[in-house]
Amino acid sequence: MPSEYRKGSHTIFSLQFHLVWITKYRYKILRGEIAQRTKSLVRRICEEEKAEILSGVISPDHIHIVLSIDPSISVSTLVRYLKGKTSHQLQMEFESLRKRYWGQHLWAWGYFAVSVGNVTDEIVKQYLEHHFEGIEGEDAFRIDQP
Repeated sequence: MPSEYRKGSHTIFSLQFHLVWITKYRYKILRGEIAQRTKSLVRRICEEEKAEILSGVISPDHIHIVLSIDPSISVSTLVRYLKGKTSHQLQMEFESLRKRYWGQHLWAWGYFAVSVGNVTDEIVKQYLEHHFEGIEGEDAFRIDQP
């Protein structure tokens, strides 16, 4: 089994997602101490939620991050934790953010999410075609029986 798979008590998985979210009004606030604190908060939240950071970038007005997540948590739940907890904590710690956002949301509504990995649609199709060689019919959802 390849080393890129992660293991849980009863699971073996590789669920990877590219996530992007932006600051409200696209303000370029993620600089210096705020960017450093955001990075540490995102790392801590990911550790708490069993999400492994594979790569990421904190730009002045948005965050790109590629994560491997545990199957026990949904992407939407993880993003809600990341955006909610970082917004709350950053506004508590930085008065300039409290003034700019009046104690409201630091992040814009929504986010971008896409699954990533090294298995393409073509590889899956080839596997299925090979697996069902010699079986008649056009059904794309079949039962594997000898």
